[in-house]
Amino acid sequence: MESESPARPAITLGPVDVPKAPDVLARELRERILSGELPEGAALPAERELVKQTQMSRATVREALRILEVQNLVRVKAGRAGGAFVQRPSTASMANTVSMLIRGRQIKLADLMETREALEPFCAELAAAKRTNEDLDALDRANNAIADPNADLSRFLQANLDWHVGVAIASHNELLIGFMTGLSQAIYAGTENASFVDDSVRDVTARAHKSITRAIRERDAEAAGRRMRRHVHTYASAALEVDQRDSITVDD
Repeated sequence: MESESPARPAITLGPVDVPKAPDVLARELRERILSGELPEGAALPAERELVKQTQMSRATVREALRILEVQNLVRVKAGRAGGAFVQRPSTASMANTVSMLIRGRQIKLADLMETREALEPFCAELAAAKRTNEDLDALDRANNAIADPNADLSRFLQANLDWHVGVAIASHNELLIGFMTGLSQAIYAGTENASFVDDSVRDVTARAHKSITRAIRERDAEAAGRRMRRHVHTYASAALEVDQRDSITVDD
């Protein structure tokens, strides 16, 4: 009598996600760039050579390079001296990513202001500890532009943006610089409102910025953080009283 075969367990498999060839090649090159194996400025092999080395099609190689270019990890130059050259991630690329997140998620001005209140006082404290004379010069230039009585709304807001980004730069923390630059650009777009930015707001902003800059110059981290916290909270409260938009549009 033959023995019965053991019952096979019921196994259910779902769809298997197989990476596309361009994604595989882009990931391989990305890891070599981020690890430092491919240094900044290094030229990647020519397109024809990459096809030969990887045994992938020219279309696949081109798409992989396009992916890396979008991620700001390579820059592609045309012409006889052209090709694909390695570039490392920068604070500018991080700022662009933050801006795209804000636009894509349609983040409210209130949320942007809350984030600034959480981060910027610490930026001011770091700036007081780490600032250079060049950092102070940049803050002074922005303060002078903010106090210009002949500046129109756009020039005032640009100077205001330059000052807030300048505080982040003075922190000498690359993550904070990239994040605060993208955040400040979004707040610039969200407060471009003539009914809010009147002479009173300009005067208060100018005085607050000079007070914070003075604390940064004197390397008084506690005062810089405290004054920045008061400033961004007051500015946020006033801005939100006149702006109830559901999202902020940031220009490309």
